[in-house]
Amino acid sequence: MPDPDGFYDSPMDAKKMTLEKLLDQTATRTIQYVYDFGDDWDHSIRIERVGEATQGVTYPRLLKAAGACPPEGVGGAWGYEEFLEALADPDHEQHEDMVHWSGGNFDAEDTGADTIIERFERLAKKWAPRRRKPKATI
Repeated sequence: MPDPDGFYDSPMDAKKMTLEKLLDQTATRTIQYVYDFGDDWDHSIRIERVGEATQGVTYPRLLKAAGACPPEGVGGAWGYEEFLEALADPDHEQHEDMVHWSGGNFDAEDTGADTIIERFERLAKKWAPRRRKPKATI
């Protein structure tokens, strides 16, 4: 995890840094995250607000999403652009290959929000505080 504000000499270990700790230590509101160094998918995650938790609501929550997740191994932003061009043009020399490679039903506008929300709900259950059994007294 690169240091967005230059407070540290080297990237921070994402395994040792929680989001809360990052926000407290750097006062940053935007996190740059690189996924797949080979394809260089650069994500910008903006913390819009941190509010009080509402009882009965699971967290984390997806507020907004745009566009589909590009297929794994598509070749970065340039490869994704070429992939979309090939899908959109039946006369493109790679059209059939890309349709087959993507499973035949790729929709660049489908954010997959339902899947993201489902995964967040699973995380919320996993991270939820658990009731501890009282210790037996002797």
